[in-house]
Amino acid sequence: MKRIIIDQNHANQRIDKYLKKLLCQAPSQLIYKMLRKKDVKVNGVKVKENYILKENDEVSLFLYEDKFKEYTKPQTIFDLKIDFDVLYEDEHILVVNKPAGLLVHEDINETMNTLSNQVLTYLYNKGEYNPEQSLGFVPGPVHRLDRNTSGIVIFGKSMKALQDLNEMMKKRHCIDKTYLTICKGYMTSDELVGYVKKDSDQSLMRIVSPNTKGALKMHTIVESLKATSSFSLLKVKLITGRTHQIRIHLSSVNHPIIGDSKYGDFELNKVIKKQYHLDHQFLHAYQIQFVKPIGCLKYLQDKIITSPLPKNLEKIKRNIFHENEL
Repeated sequence: MKRIIIDQNHANQRIDKYLKKLLCQAPSQLIYKMLRKKDVKVNGVKVKENYILKENDEVSLFLYEDKFKEYTKPQTIFDLKIDFDVLYEDEHILVVNKPAGLLVHEDINETMNTLSNQVLTYLYNKGEYNPEQSLGFVPGPVHRLDRNTSGIVIFGKSMKALQDLNEMMKKRHCIDKTYLTICKGYMTSDELVGYVKKDSDQSLMRIVSPNTKGALKMHTIVESLKATSSFSLLKVKLITGRTHQIRIHLSSVNHPIIGDSKYGDFELNKVIKKQYHLDHQFLHAYQIQFVKPIGCLKYLQDKIITSPLPKNLEKIKRNIFHENEL
């Protein structure tokens, strides 16, 4: 029998979700079978899969030691170069500046060098995360950016912080997220509302009518900072958080983001690439503000974290709008 005392990093979650993380190499059906057959007890009592763990609960698993070790193979820590900048850090959260070109999570083409794995390397090297001792908890991001979008990503360093951050993301209006972008044409400040649906065959979002089955509402607020007849520098705030929302919303009103290979003006992109060597969308997650933080993160009330434009995007902005170097 294996006995585990639940600490604050593992409290306040369903026991089935906890066991899936702890026994990460075990099939899900085995975990539910153990729960049904009383091979899992909390404080000596059988519990259902929806039982919410509390700090100091004692979880008993009827597993041989060799099986426990087999099923709890720890998270691999890769020896990765750290490509991100730390914008803010405390005991609960880590806010980083992701460079364009780096995935937040792994995909079928890249399983090692991701922002999430770089953050684990960073925390491991600081002595703040050890997969051998974490018993299933892994620090992680609470939102993502497209591979070729740069800027702010928030990570939870503790389970309680992750839970509170995820709840804040679900509720909306708890964390304001602001982006900077340059789009085609002269655009004034505007409030955009539209509807999208994912085209799973092409990994694209498509504009649809409101009554389309499965349509998702988009709400985007655009503030025009500078504009010429050819280009506009925009500050964009997300009210909803749909996949590729800013990119497709601006494209749908004939102001596509420069450099956008999915929703952009492909002829203009060729000109931009030749002139400015930009081979991805000009989109940067510029700022976050904790408007209504909850739980263990209430101390972040009104905190603003800003990530300046990367040097290449700043240079393009200056050239397009004929700004002088400071």
